[in-house]
Formats: sequence, structure tokens, C-alpha cells
Amino acid sequence: MAGSPALLLLLSLGLCCTGAQEQRNKMEARFLNRNLKHPQEGQRLELECLPYNKDSGVSWIRQDKDGKLHFIVYISVLSRTTYPGSKTTSSQFEGSKQENSFRLVVKNFKAQDQGTYFCFSNINQELHFSSGQPAFFPVTTTSAPTTPATTNQSSQITKKDICMQSSDPETSNKNMLNFYCEIYIWAPLAGACLVLLVVLVVTIVLCQKTRRRRCRCKRPPNGKPGAKPSVPTRHI
Repeated sequence: MAGSPALLLLLSLGLCCTGAQEQRNKMEARFLNRNLKHPQEGQRLELECLPYNKDSGVSWIRQDKDGKLHFIVYISVLSRTTYPGSKTTSSQFEGSKQENSFRLVVKNFKAQDQGTYFCFSNINQELHFSSGQPAFFPVTTTSAPTTPATTNQSSQITKKDICMQSSDPETSNKNMLNFYCEIYIWAPLAGACLVLLVVLVVTIVLCQKTRRRRCRCKRPPNGKPGAKPSVPTRHI
């Protein structure tokens, strides 16, 4: 139990040393002007890289919107620069070492220069990358105002579209076919109903005539069929 405080102290010191080592090994890429958020087109943009090892050179790269990496420049400890194609100068970029930082200057910032900038160094055959510094134009979102003219125009376009849809030849052909089918079905039914109605009227008329004829027949004098007429008696 007596050794427990000493063990805890050693562990605490170890953790502190490890955290300090990680902070020391951290690289950072940032704008030289810390108040800058978004560069403007045509601006002279300055960035700086803060390495944790001052005895090794630093390379600058850019990652574009599509995720592709573009090598920009390698800056040695003696501030010597090497650009793509083993060139020592560039018309677009400037690289240099200023005291404890390695700086990159974009002389005339354009749309093709947008992206995320990184710096990295090769230390003991290990690549150490910095955090990324985004450099994009500010996003401007403007909504067009709605005016009565545009509203009327949109309503006219909507009405025209509706008329064009209603005058579709395929739709009109389907409507004509449906009309003819309805005539073909309903015309015979209407004719049959009309014939039935005429037959019914004729039947009713004939029945009434037959009934009238039966009512006109003469009845026998005595009220019985086949009886002879009675002879009146004479008084002497």
C-alpha cells in the first residue's frame, strides 16, 4: 500500500509527458491573418505552417473540391523552394521560411486556387500532416423577388400548359372512341325500349276495342239465351 502513491505519481507524470509530446508533434496550417475567414478573388493570400520539428523542410499541398491532391512547393530549412517540375520559382506561388514558420503566398487568388491547404514534413521516414485550412470564396445566396409581372407570367404559362394538355391528340382520340362505343351500346337499347313501348300501346288499344264490342251485344228478352218470346194474351 505504501507504494501506491508513488505509482500514481509516476502514472500521472507519464500521462502528462505523453500529452505534451502529442502537443509538440502537432502541426498546424492556417491563415497568416487570423481574422480572415474567406479569401476574395484577386486577393494576395498568405498562409503559414507551424511544424513541431524546425530541423526539417515542409511541403505544401492543396486538396480541391473533388478530393484530388495538388503539390505546390517544398520549402527547405534554408528557405530554398522547389515547385512542380523541379522549378525554383513560380508565377503563382511564393514559399519561404520566416523564423519558426513556413509560409505560402498565393499571389492572385482565383477560383482554381480554392480548396483545403495542408503542410507536411518527412521526419525519420514518417510523414506528419498538419490540420487543413479551407480557402473558399464566401457563399452568397440571393433569392429573386417575386413581382406581379412574374406571377401573371407564371399563371399564363400554367393556363397554356393546361390547354396544351387538354388538346392532346391521344386524349381526344380516346374520348371519341368512348363516345362511339356509348352510341353503339345505347342506341340498340333505346330502339328496343321504343319498340316495347309501341307494342304495349297497341296491345292496350286493342284490348279496349274488344271490350267495347263485347258490351254492344243484344240480350234476349227474358234475359236468358235461347228463350222464345212470350205471346201476349188476349182478353175476350
